[in-house]
Amino acid sequence: MNDADFLANYDPRAYPPVAVTVDIVAFTIRQGALNVLLVRRACPPSEGMWALPGGFVGQWEDLPTAAARELAEETGVATAHRRLHLEQLGTYGAPDRDPRMRVFSVAYVAFAPDLPDPVSGSDAREAAWVPMDERPAQLAFDHSTIVADGLERARSKLEYTPLATKFVGEEFTIAELRAVYETVWGEPLHAGNFHRKVLSVPGFVESTNTTTERGGARGGPRAKLYRAGDARLLHPALLMPSREETVR
Repeated sequence: MNDADFLANYDPRAYPPVAVTVDIVAFTIRQGALNVLLVRRACPPSEGMWALPGGFVGQWEDLPTAAARELAEETGVATAHRRLHLEQLGTYGAPDRDPRMRVFSVAYVAFAPDLPDPVSGSDAREAAWVPMDERPAQLAFDHSTIVADGLERARSKLEYTPLATKFVGEEFTIAELRAVYETVWGEPLHAGNFHRKVLSVPGFVESTNTTTERGGARGGPRAKLYRAGDARLLHPALLMPSREETVR
């Protein structure tokens, strides 16, 4: 039997229905705190609960396109933001994760500085940036698990990649970069040690040969400005202090 004959007699109704969705864990830093983008569902199931932006993948739609569309439709945040980093996080497929039918979700994680205030739309009643330490204890579906996994991904990527430069401007000080690490990791860092480690990693940052217009709050010297280097991976890695103790 060739493919044409097989497909002519193929009946997809002979198999249980399965759907695919995308969910997006978007992070940004606002007022010194790590925020996650959430929407309040406007319809069942879980009507009124906070959830991640996302939805069903269209029949002829690929996954990244669906993620970008849902993020824009439900929150008004466009993936065209020139400094937004979007990558696939994982796939979630517990049989009971959605009461409607068997639904597999492909989750994405997004990072960018200064993302705009969201504007709710589509099937979202409300959209908001929510500080991670103030997010609801329970989100719709299995989204609490997905958010936790997204946070762990962000923390790990700060150790081994230059992802932190996505959270600052195109030119930044080492102190501003350190603030990103402290915010995402949730741990204080020694300023001198951090400065030394950053400059010891080849390609992590490069000097702009300029300084800030003003000195520190206490009248100190003006700080040197840097830009992201060309490194894709950090070697040696910058480990979280709590993980450094485990490695030792």
